[in-house]
Amino acid sequence: MTVLFRDPVHDGATDPTLIRHRDTGAWWMFYTARRAGHDGAGVEWVHGTDIGIAVSTDDGAHWEYRGIARGLEYEAGRNTYWAPEVLWHDGTYHMYVTYLTGIRADWSGPRHILHYTSADLEHWNFVSRLELSSEKVIDACVWPLPPEAGGGWRMWFKDEADGSTIHAADSPDLFSWRPIGRALEGDQAHEGPTVLAHAGAYWMLTDCWDGLLVYRSTDLTHWERQPGAVLAGESPAHHAVAIGQGEDAGLLVYFTQPEPDSAPRRSQVEALPLAVVDGALTPLVSGTLPPLRADLTVPLRGGTAH
Repeated sequence: MTVLFRDPVHDGATDPTLIRHRDTGAWWMFYTARRAGHDGAGVEWVHGTDIGIAVSTDDGAHWEYRGIARGLEYEAGRNTYWAPEVLWHDGTYHMYVTYLTGIRADWSGPRHILHYTSADLEHWNFVSRLELSSEKVIDACVWPLPPEAGGGWRMWFKDEADGSTIHAADSPDLFSWRPIGRALEGDQAHEGPTVLAHAGAYWMLTDCWDGLLVYRSTDLTHWERQPGAVLAGESPAHHAVAIGQGEDAGLLVYFTQPEPDSAPRRSQVEALPLAVVDGALTPLVSGTLPPLRADLTVPLRGGTAH
């Protein structure tokens, strides 16, 4: 694995997502900036979080901290933002981010997904609070639906009111969303879905808290799970984003807590190459991390500069 980034302020970078800036060509990483050093009650340290930003101008080899996303203020006071999903479509950047009011010492209270837009990745404007399957939804992942599936977009997310299963919603335009129910019917609790298209199939990875589960689909609706979990063990991978890179399956970017005993709150963003091996989507633990290639990345995240 390659360590991409550690948050220099709170040392708690989690839930990374990557997108290429259409004008500058730089790659931007948005992430949840957990407050690893906060010594308040309970799980306050994972609340009151901002969305951090790091930028790479050398195709992912080095990342520089650039502060926090601006314009996300939804209500007065100090509130909580988690798990950004950022994509580009038709000249506009879109962010779907999990939101909780205040700073909580436990896992109680409602949580929602908010929608923002931007012209430059720096200045964000609130659009709406999505009405999805419950009042406890987090971790949006968005992917375009192919014409044979009716076009538009599909969002996957975790519904904590339904056993922390993965649900889905469809949209014709990225603005209005219609919940369609469980995406992985009868499956176990998990979170943080991410989707990749490669080798004639779609692949979804989810965080099961002991590594990542992998699913395969040919239509974005019916999913078959690979046996076991990948990147499990003492310091497992959590909440990943998969970036397609042409004939190679691409890159898997995720976070870990590399010192679970001595510093259990500290986290860092790591990456591994991905490939399909014997029909299974596989992180190449011994592989060399290639540069991020915009010309090989679907327009959702990469594309070409203007």
